[in-house]
This record gives sequence, structure tokens and C-alpha cells, in this order.
Amino acid sequence: LPSDAETLLRNGLKVEIKDIYYDFDEFYIRTPDADSDLDKLVAVLLRHPDLNVELGSHTDSRGTDEYNIELSTRRAESAVAYIVQRGIHSSRITARGYGETELTNECTDGAECTEEEHQMNRRTEVRIFKR
Repeated sequence: LPSDAETLLRNGLKVEIKDIYYDFDEFYIRTPDADSDLDKLVAVLLRHPDLNVELGSHTDSRGTDEYNIELSTRRAESAVAYIVQRGIHSSRITARGYGETELTNECTDGAECTEEEHQMNRRTEVRIFKR
């Protein structure tokens, strides 16, 4: 994550947090791999109180569409809780579950994919907004 808010805003308001991935069918924040980038986001938000964020979480294509929306929403809420516990007010953060609607690769329903390929879709992205 760039620490400069203007860079974040200039780059299209969307940043993928590279190290927040989820185990299959789980929504908890995996430590220590997620801590680093979430802590960087907390630092940016502490330095720039004029910014709000949406944490959008995603799933792989396995499972029903309805289930994946629910699971991805729980993932986003997990990331929000992590940030709120570190001092960022909850009014600055929105959780949104996208399910399998924005896959990063060709691992759609029925496609043969490796576990690593599915893992790339189980992620959280950050959208930055100015208040």
C-alpha cells in the first residue's frame, strides 16, 4: 500500500491488499500473513482522517452464488473488525461482499483449477474515498 493518500486517490481508488487471502470456506483473518498489509492500511487511515474505505471481499467460484455473497461479506466484516480494533472508527469503513462476481482468473464454475488458482480469487480489496 502506498502511504501517500493522493497516490491512492490518483490510482483509481482501488487497491488490492496483496496478503489478505482466506482459506477455503473460511472468513477469519489469517495471521501473520494478513497483519502486515492491514496494519499499513490502518497507518494510512490514521495519517489521513479525511479518507474512508470500502473493504470488498471475494470468493472463488466454488459454492452457490448466494453462499459466496454471504461468505465474502463475512470476510469483509472480519477485515473491518481488525481495523476497528486498531483505532479506526467504524463509520470510516464499509464492508462489502462480492462473492464470485469479480474473479481474477478463468476459474469459473466447473473450470478445472489448482488450489493456488482458486486462492487468488479469495481476497480483499480496498477502495479509497475522500470524505
